Amino acid sequence: MQHWELLLFFFVIAFIYASVGFGGGSSYLAILALYALPFKELRLIALLCNIVVVTGGTILFVRNHHVNWRKILPLVIFSVPMAFLGATLRIEQRTFFILLGCSLLVAAVLLWSRKRHTDIPAAGAPDRATYAKDGFLGGGIGFLSGMLGIGGGIFLSPLLNLIRWDNPRKIAATASVFILVNSISGIAGQLLQLPPGINFTRILLLCGAVFAGGQLGSRLAILKLDPYMIRRMTAVLIFVAGIEVLYKHLV
Repeated sequence: MQHWELLLFFFVIAFIYASVGFGGGSSYLAILALYALPFKELRLIALLCNIVVVTGGTILFVRNHHVNWRKILPLVIFSVPMAFLGATLRIEQRTFFILLGCSLLVAAVLLWSRKRHTDIPAAGAPDRATYAKDGFLGGGIGFLSGMLGIGGGIFLSPLLNLIRWDNPRKIAATASVFILVNSISGIAGQLLQLPPGINFTRILLLCGAVFAGGQLGSRLAILKLDPYMIRRMTAVLIFVAGIEVLYKHLV
């Protein structure tokens, strides 16, 4: 494997993102975009690493009954097929990186604007209008996620907090499930057009790095460090990565 420093970068990203309930797909892509790696391999790596990081958190949320399946269903029932559809699109390399850079900037703004937990009350029972809005939201983020090779939680979680969709713990559980199912769907879509010569050794090593980082990050969250400040630090990192990607592919 070339570029062994990627293992350290992925470990740190997984560590930070797992501590706030995300998979890290957007930042994996931002890092990989700086290297001369096969273009079509990038999204596969990011989605597989997403699955490794969020699977444990999703299981934990389900076991502790933090997943409201009735409210999550409209989000995922549309996001899963749309993520698959987005992953099957054939887009040029330059277009992909421009979309990625713009998405990173939007995600950074959303994360930065997210309020503290104490500012967000629990939501009431959903109605039909809420289900329709959730379905539209899930489908749109799912399509973008599949096209870019991310799970979508970095967009979904801040938006759900901004619209006061539910209490913070339920939103974190929803984001974990959303990232997991969309990452699986996105991989299924990519399997239709995988190029030959995939470096599976590199993929396995990077998955091992994010597994270790994700496990430590989950335990960091248990220490009750301020997730608000961690999110703001993450927003800054994502913003810088977005500027870097756009500069490299626009200039």
